[in-house]
Amino acid sequence: MMTKKKVIQIGIVSELTGLTERQIRYYEDRKLIFPDRSKGGVRKYSFEDIQTIMDIHTKLTDGFHTVELRRMLAGS
Repeated sequence: MMTKKKVIQIGIVSELTGLTERQIRYYEDRKLIFPDRSKGGVRKYSFEDIQTIMDIHTKLTDGFHTVELRRMLAGS
């Protein structure tokens, strides 16, 4: 599936989502998303990851905590 192929760099994800690169890296630090890394260490995301990032942002805006989101994502 093309939606699962991790080829999109963080700058593009930032443009597509309207979030800062720092916010996206925070979601990774909190173990909410898991981008692949190139040999040079560049983060690579899929379109599926981008949808997850948007869902995370919406839930955080609605008052959820990252611990709750981690549990929710683990169950899906």
